[in-house]
Amino acid sequence: MRTLELTNMKQQKNGNRFLINKYWVIIIAVFCSILWGSAFPVLKVSYSELSMSENDLTAKIVFAGIRFMMASLLLLSIMFFVDRKALKLNWRQLPAIFSLGLLSTSLQYFFFYNGLAHTSGMKAAILSSSGAFFVVFLAHFVYSDDRLDWRKIFGLMTGFGGIIIANWGQDSSLSFSFFGEGFMLLAGLAGAFGTFLSKRLSAHIHPFALTGWQMFTGSLFMLIIGTPFLEKNAMTFTPKAWVLLIYAAFLSAAAFALWTSLLKYNKAGEVSLYKFVVPVAGTFLSALFIPGEHLTIHTFSALILVAAGIAVVNQKGQGGSFLFKKKRHAYGQVYK
Repeated sequence: MRTLELTNMKQQKNGNRFLINKYWVIIIAVFCSILWGSAFPVLKVSYSELSMSENDLTAKIVFAGIRFMMASLLLLSIMFFVDRKALKLNWRQLPAIFSLGLLSTSLQYFFFYNGLAHTSGMKAAILSSSGAFFVVFLAHFVYSDDRLDWRKIFGLMTGFGGIIIANWGQDSSLSFSFFGEGFMLLAGLAGAFGTFLSKRLSAHIHPFALTGWQMFTGSLFMLIIGTPFLEKNAMTFTPKAWVLLIYAAFLSAAAFALWTSLLKYNKAGEVSLYKFVVPVAGTFLSALFIPGEHLTIHTFSALILVAAGIAVVNQKGQGGSFLFKKKRHAYGQVYK
């Protein structure tokens, strides 16, 4: 019996080495960030391909629900064949799973999808980085070993300064729409709260199962709310639209599952460092694939400040690597 336990522990350690090795953490985190960055042009092009009205909130709720339902079923199906025991949940965990689904899927992507429809893909990519700054700021009040210091404050000022510049129009006036840029900021805030809850739950639930169940509950809620009010011909699915939807579902499943796995073994602040790749990838991919979008001096300046801000707030204060700092100790079950 003792030998069997030692063998299982050794296998688990070997299976998790990619999630704690600093170089693999960098590779996985950057890969996830590029996938998320590609979502901006994919969704903007999808809106056009589906002939979706810019002001149709219901259609975007249903479209997001379909995407995340597909992603959740993909993840849960894989888990069923790989480790079906990990799919089992304690009934006491259900309220937390449902809350995470509402935060990280329903609420966050309600704001995200509708905000993206009212702003450019490049600006949305930059504004989405607000989630990383919210995580760093709120971690000061949530975790006892992730306090704000002068370096993080400087990084936050730099990052939010970039967000302000991104909204500065060519006529030197602030260009801000609550249903566009405002919704993107609210999506970042909802995602930040979801990050903390996800880390707490991942200590007891397999990360892939956690991602699959929260996506399932969140997307189910969106479909229940949106489908009855969906107008006829609100979305026209073409072959290209289906391809874009399938890719969007894949990137959701892959990025969220891998990111949740990283959060299980690393600090939220450490992993969030690599989200600076999201606005960079999103901005350049939007300029490349979305008709009519081009890089401007405002966009480029904002992008530099935002990327620098994310890197600075997560840089180790004394010694160590700029790109990755050693984990002092895990948060474990400490959640305040």
